[in-house]
Formats: sequence, structure tokens, C-alpha cells
Amino acid sequence: MKLRLQAAIFFLLLTAQISWGAEKPWIETKSPHFRVLTNTSPGEGRRVAREFEQFRALMLNCYPGFRLESAAPLVIFAVRDEDTAASLNPRLWNVKGAKYAGYYSPGWEKQFAIVRLDTWGRGAQEVVFYEYAQMVLNLNTRWLPTWLSVGFDEFYSYTLFTEKGALLGVPTERFRQLLTRAPIPLEEMMNVTPMSPYMHDEDKVYVFRAQVWALFHYLMFGPKMENGEKLGKYFEMLQKGADQKKAFERIFGNPKSLDWELQQYVHQFALRGVEVKNLPTFNEKDFPSRTMTMAETQAELGGYHLWTRDWDNARAYIKDALNSDPNLGLAHEEQGFLNLHDGKDADAVKEFTEAVEKDKTLYLSLFFKTMMSPQATSDNRADQSAFRQGLTDTLNLNLQFAPAFVELSRLALRQNDLKAALNYSLRAEGLEPSRAGYHTYTGQILLRMGRYEEAAEHARFVAERWAAADHNEAFELWNSIPESQRPAGERVVEDRPKDAERAEGTLKAVNCGDKAQWSLSLSQGNETISFRRGEKFLWGYSDTFWYGRNHINLCHDLEGNRAIVYFKPSSSKDSAGEALAVEVRNDLPASPAKSPAD
Repeated sequence: MKLRLQAAIFFLLLTAQISWGAEKPWIETKSPHFRVLTNTSPGEGRRVAREFEQFRALMLNCYPGFRLESAAPLVIFAVRDEDTAASLNPRLWNVKGAKYAGYYSPGWEKQFAIVRLDTWGRGAQEVVFYEYAQMVLNLNTRWLPTWLSVGFDEFYSYTLFTEKGALLGVPTERFRQLLTRAPIPLEEMMNVTPMSPYMHDEDKVYVFRAQVWALFHYLMFGPKMENGEKLGKYFEMLQKGADQKKAFERIFGNPKSLDWELQQYVHQFALRGVEVKNLPTFNEKDFPSRTMTMAETQAELGGYHLWTRDWDNARAYIKDALNSDPNLGLAHEEQGFLNLHDGKDADAVKEFTEAVEKDKTLYLSLFFKTMMSPQATSDNRADQSAFRQGLTDTLNLNLQFAPAFVELSRLALRQNDLKAALNYSLRAEGLEPSRAGYHTYTGQILLRMGRYEEAAEHARFVAERWAAADHNEAFELWNSIPESQRPAGERVVEDRPKDAERAEGTLKAVNCGDKAQWSLSLSQGNETISFRRGEKFLWGYSDTFWYGRNHINLCHDLEGNRAIVYFKPSSSKDSAGEALAVEVRNDLPASPAKSPAD
């Protein structure tokens, strides 16, 4: 009884925190490139917006050729204190000992940052600027080794801004670990991937971050590094497809020799910093602020919960927003995404349609409405024209939105216009160069065009740099190229779990739930093969699925697509075994045998 009472009290306190955060309308501040929502004052919102503008200006100063505008708009929640932050993302605060100063939620369609104003400048800045720097890299690089990507983020996130500019090279807060922990050899650092313990093990991750910060600092300011010129050349070689280790030796020398030099550099009395002068200045008073309506506040808070998959709080806030203002387009859009998550497609279309009618700027509602329309799969020319117009209208609202270009490309394939399909695919690939599946998709089109050498290069590039589903898509592309047209002596192998068998077929059904209820079935001709869920289970999908990372769901809407199951066999009559990994493909549309019927 005591435990139940304590649980009830905790629940009441948690819901009370949430209601406190939404008790009054929040304040919106807009700077030239950022949007800040705060539950404090206009002045605090303007200050946070200015500091984000400063960091963006630094990126532009250091990398003038970089694209900085993402298709996914960033909303910054500048919250009063820890209680408000905990109410926005309660799952983070359920982790024992977690006291987040700031948090960043990346996404393909929307991005969010939380900064606590009671810690801003003492921990929150580094957290969110680290992720913002990573977003900038993703917009401008096809691939970077993990050590260089993390080193870039660590190095720039600790920038110290002054009245006249910024100071680069400010030590990471983990600098002391460089002096007290055994160094990680450079060759070992180069082998780290996003799946490595150095990226996940709490005892190793901060040591790794400290080490790559030091290495990046050394490659920027160390002896004979030409003030970062060599690092710039290395960066360019990687983007042209060079092997990271061979390029490193060519530019910097033997990594083993550099190990000693790096340690000498770290242990010197003082590390060099560089002042960046003449950065643009921003007058906070020029940033307009306004108090949002209660409905807008509820919709924005509900949207954050929705996009961070906190479904219960999302439902409550969005329901309140619709009750407060039934004419608020954003609230209808978020309700549409809730319906989509629940598998209520007809209701989702209705909400997306209403959202667009009430707010013509909601490009996501327009895109999802277009993709869920009967015209999206029709072979009738008039329907296809209407479908193309919906995608074009989406791009007119957000020209950076790559999925719309992918869908235009797939439509062109259905019409057997390979040249247009390739042009649209390259456009999407250029907008989101860090998405492995976009490179593979372009390679698939090149294969259909008979441009085998280019298709093989796309397959090799992805297969050498990505794992799991991304790698295996490239593996399939490689094997689809006639052997005589592949580069001589090169080989690509499948990435499958150890000791696993492979089954391929059409995804028939997935029954989600707990482990006892979970099942997945594949169709192979007239046969159906079923699987249980293994203890360690992963699933992946083609990047070209229009649902995207934010909404794709193995539990529904993927039936009928080709799927590969890697499984541990069993003697059970009820299933073929335990699924260790599932990969769902978004194959190219078949070439039409004749022109589509009018």
C-alpha cells in the first residue's frame, strides 16, 4: 500500500509539473535564423536567440562554403528551470542521477533544443552547440570517421564568445582526463564507429571525447599543421571518397608516430587558442517577441512531446490545443501525426487536410496529405499530374525538403523517365548527403541506366562506411551489377549477425506487443514463414521511405514491401526461429511496360 501511495504521489507531482509549465502562455522570439520559445521573459528569449546566432555566424566564418539551412526547422525551448525541463522530457529525468543542463532532439523533419536558463552558460551551451555542429556537418558531408565528427563537435561547442568575436580552442571540460587516463592510440580511435563502446560505454565515452577534442585541436594548431590547412585537405579527400587511414598517412604521417607528438602537445604548459574577429554583431532589441495564445503554447508543447515519442503527454496537450482553438492548423497537424502513429490513416488524412486549409505554410501536412492520397499510387496520367503538383507545392514551401525530391524521382521512374529520376535523386542526395540510403538509391538508378561504373562507386562508398541495413542495401546493389562491370579485385560482403540464417520475402504482417505476443511473418510465394523476436533485436529500413525516421513504424504500414530477416533457427512448429534483425527495403518502382493509361 505504501508503494502504491508513493507512486500515486509521484504521478500527481509529475502531472502537476506539466500543468505548471502550461499554466500561462509562453513567449516567442524570432531572430534572423532561430525561433525561441520561453516561459520566462522576452529578454531571456532574445539572449538565447542571440547566442545561437553567434554560433551560426562562427560556423559560417570558419566554413564559408557550408550550407547552414536545414529542411528541419529548429525550435529552441528556453526554460526557466529544471522542473520545466523535466516536464518537457520526463523520461530523461527518470534516469537515475540525470541532471540535464540542455538537450537536443535531432530529426529529419523537425528539430528541438531545450536549454535551462538556470544553467545556460554553465553546461547547457556545450550540449546543444555540440548537436547543432553535428547537424551542420550532416548537411555538408557525405561521411566522416567518427573520431573526426565527434572531434569537430567537441572543439567548436566549447567556443568562448566575446564582445568582439570568439575564442577557438577553449579546453573541453573533460580535459583533466587527458592528463589522468591512458591515451587511446590513434589507430584505435580511427576504428571507432557509432556502434563502438567508445560511443556508448559511460566509462569510455568521455575519455574518447576528450581524446578526439585533443586530436582535433592538435590538427588545427599543432606544429607543422599549417593552422588547420592540412586538416582542410584531409577533409576534402574524405569527401571525394578517399580511405580515411590512407588519406591520414598521406597528409599527417604515420599515426603511431603522431601518438607521441599528440601526448607531448597535450602535456605542454599551455595550449594555443585563436581569436576569431569581426563576427557579425546582433542587437537583441531587433528580435521581435510576442506572447503566444494558450492554444499555440499547448500545440508547441504537445508537438515536442509528439516528436520525442512521449505519446501520452502529446495526446493531452494536443487535445487541449484543439479545444482552446479548433482553427489552429498546427494542432490539427500534430493530431494527424498522432493518428498516423496509431494506424488511423483515414483520420490522419482528414487532420492533415484541415491543417493545410487553416495554415497554408504547413508543408509537412501538405506532403503527408499528398503521399496518403490515392493519386500517389495511381497509373493514371491525370492523377500523376495532381500528385506531382502536390510534391511541387510542398517544395515551394520548403525547397530543402529532400523526401519530396525522392518522391518526384520515384514518379519519374514509374513514367520511365530515367534522366529526370536521376536529376531528382541527385538533388535529394545533395540536400541530405549524410543519408546512406540516398547514395544507394542514386546508384540503383544509375544501374538501371546501364552506368555500371558509377553505380559500383555508389555501392562501394556506402558499403565501406556504413553497417547493418545501409551496408546491406549497398551489398545488394553491388551484386546486381554484372560481375564483368565491377571493379576488378574488389568485393563486398553482407553484414549479418553472427551465426544467423537469412530469409527473404514480402512482409506479410507484424504483430507488436511484448516479447510473448510479438511475431513477424514473411510471404515466400505460397508459403508463410513466421518468426519470434530475439533477445537482441534490431530493425532497419531504406532511407527513401517517405514516412522518414520520425514516423516509420515496423508495426504497420510496411506490409507488402520486401524484407530480409536474419534469424536464429529453432525446432518450434510455430516459428522458423528468433529474429535477430529485420531490414525492410523500398525497392525501385518497376519500369512500365508501356506508357501509363490516360
